[in-house]
Amino acid sequence: MSEAQSIPGWRHIYSGKVRDLYASEDPADTRILVVASDRVSAFDFVLSPGIPQKGELLTSLSMWWFGELSDVPNHIAEGEIPDAVAGRAMLAMALEMLPIECVVRGYLTGSGWAEYVSSGTVCGIPLPAGLKNGDRLPEPLFTPAYKAPMGEHDENITFEKTVEIVGAERAAQLRDTSLAIYRRASEIAEAKGLILADTKFEFGVDADGVLRLADEALTSDSSRYWDTAAWESGTTPEERMASFDKQIVRDWLAAHWDQQGEPPALPADIVEMTAGRYRELIERLRG
Repeated sequence: MSEAQSIPGWRHIYSGKVRDLYASEDPADTRILVVASDRVSAFDFVLSPGIPQKGELLTSLSMWWFGELSDVPNHIAEGEIPDAVAGRAMLAMALEMLPIECVVRGYLTGSGWAEYVSSGTVCGIPLPAGLKNGDRLPEPLFTPAYKAPMGEHDENITFEKTVEIVGAERAAQLRDTSLAIYRRASEIAEAKGLILADTKFEFGVDADGVLRLADEALTSDSSRYWDTAAWESGTTPEERMASFDKQIVRDWLAAHWDQQGEPPALPADIVEMTAGRYRELIERLRG
């Protein structure tokens, strides 16, 4: 992973696969600077090269969604973004982050489809027989995951396990808030000719105990978006579920790498196609 850049007045404290976090060098300032890089990851590896302008696109899309969902408490803090990271950073409140990844699935796809084929369930939740890959679920499902420590895989867990980790009241709040946000965002996307197939949210708690939507919101890195017309008219899963995200990267990597050793560098055309899908999504959502 490339080294995080130096930003005057800010101290680097953490790097994830895509984001770098900084704390203010002023001890009285508790805000966190969240910088989205152009890094792209797949199969738990950060790949090379990155996707041009991806950090700006992700940040712009998150900020747009925070605006659309302005009545949902979020982590955005007031202040000036440093010039060095303008356009791809946001100032955030310091929160106690909850170790639950709040996944909502509205459609049957990905790992959910694989599980359904083998057992008729998604994350242990029974579903009607006869569903096809890419079908809309009878109701959106809340399928939480436990956020594993750095270097370990996140683990799908039951709602009962979520209760054990954060308590019954907070678990119910996470579930109900996640489902409510998903339903609203789905309606907004549908009006733009897009399907929000699934998404994941992260939440933190502020000093007053208020639950706040944190990290990113409904971006193409945390969500699967499909074109409604293609989903309705497509005759294969690939046509129905061509997504506006890094699926192009995943597909190319799966075809050209056996997941042993370091992954190969991404070809220029794959990088540009992926960047194009990120740009197209944000243009369509924002009009």
